[in-house]
Amino acid sequence: MAYGMIQLVPLAIVAGIFILFIISGLRNRSNQSTEYGFSGSYTGRVGIGAGIASNWMSAASFLGLAGVFYLKGYFAMAYVVGWTGGYVLLLVLMATQIRRFGKFTAPDFVGFRYESESARTIAALISITISVIYCVAQFRGIALLVSWLFGIDYIPAVVVGTSLVVSHIVVSGAMGVARNQKLQYFVLIITFILPLMLLTRKLGYFWVLPQFGYGAAIGELQQQFGFNWSEPFATTSLFEWFALCFTLMFGTAGLPHVLSRFYMVPGIRDARWGVVWGLFFIALIYWSAPAYGVLARLFEARNGLALNTGGADAADMIVLSGAGLGGAPLWAVGLLAAGGMSAAFSTSTGLLMSGSASFSFDIYPRLIRKNASERDKVYAAKAFFLLLAALVMVLAFRPWGMIAEIAAFAFALAGNTIFPAFLLGIWWPRANATGVICGMLTGLAISLAPLLIGTAFPLVLQLFPLTSSAFIGAPLVMIIMILTSLMTAPPSAAIRHFVSRDVHECPEN
Repeated sequence: MAYGMIQLVPLAIVAGIFILFIISGLRNRSNQSTEYGFSGSYTGRVGIGAGIASNWMSAASFLGLAGVFYLKGYFAMAYVVGWTGGYVLLLVLMATQIRRFGKFTAPDFVGFRYESESARTIAALISITISVIYCVAQFRGIALLVSWLFGIDYIPAVVVGTSLVVSHIVVSGAMGVARNQKLQYFVLIITFILPLMLLTRKLGYFWVLPQFGYGAAIGELQQQFGFNWSEPFATTSLFEWFALCFTLMFGTAGLPHVLSRFYMVPGIRDARWGVVWGLFFIALIYWSAPAYGVLARLFEARNGLALNTGGADAADMIVLSGAGLGGAPLWAVGLLAAGGMSAAFSTSTGLLMSGSASFSFDIYPRLIRKNASERDKVYAAKAFFLLLAALVMVLAFRPWGMIAEIAAFAFALAGNTIFPAFLLGIWWPRANATGVICGMLTGLAISLAPLLIGTAFPLVLQLFPLTSSAFIGAPLVMIIMILTSLMTAPPSAAIRHFVSRDVHECPEN
């Protein structure tokens, strides 16, 4: 991997793919407020699944996951199990019921279900915070790729990357971005798997399905270089593994921009099958990420290089550097760069639009300008989008961890706040506004505790790790919600009947 010089061939490939996205976006451009981040047209079950996968296949999945596998081996399986298991949880417990509520955003759901504008506002602020944190991980990935493509330092690359993201939204329009997410997924799956096939074929492994052929590389690493990649819990404890796994699972089922996918489908079966297709599309990537981590370590070992001499930045770019060490042609490395940019762009635009939608739909017309027109909401969404992008850019200047670790913090916050509010709101009619407000505030405190008081109280860091706090935090929040709801007045009879009759189709007594 050469730094300090412009990568002309990869840059041309990345530019070509984004020109394709812009053309597709212009064909589907929309300025309607009903399509600006909190509703939209129906795109079919496969399209819903591809859109979910595109939203999901972020820089953390495309770049960060392979980096964690490269550094920590088996421990990274917690990311795969947690992120995919969360979709199973979502499919079984929430997808169908969310569609029956018929609301447009996570705060909209909370406000309606719990009959509280205060709860809605808190949910909106939490949703915006989640979007910002998760977006920092995406901007880090974009900046690393821009830095390599243009041969510039990291800080200027953050500014250039932010400008590209904003320009992408401005040119394509909101609906263009939503439509592009299907196209982006199929681009990134090709750009991720095709180079992997080339690398495994060059090594003489089973390359037709490289996800099943890289086991020989694990054996070679262990036998020839003494690197036991697959040893469970070699660098961590069982508690840390389970804490991360379940935090990511709960967080997956609580991410606002993922949940919003179910508000715009025409039927319950479409919501359910959309998750199934999304899980299949996601699995194609997750089966491949470990292979990149293993092959990169093998290529380094064969070249006499030490493990991760370049730090977190090098680990997050191991997909590209490993392909380069493996002798992949420059155009294949360019495909990987294009796929990484596509994944980061798709998720960051979805997150920024989700955050701006929470502001323009749940805060602006209710707390700032109560007589706001549809056009006013669109302008508010666009202005807040720019504000969020600027905030994320500043935070990305000094990221505190690897791409996957920053993303995991966002998942912990979602798992401690939005997930309990949805789960109990769907399945327990007795949950009330006081309970959900106390629960979300408690979840927020648990998520931030490692940052605020972790140094003074080491036990807090042990029980609630920054990236894994929802393992204990989410059940604790649900207990608080239940106890608080039982000690205060129940929700109205109308909402309890709605949950029982319309959501769960239970006959009235």
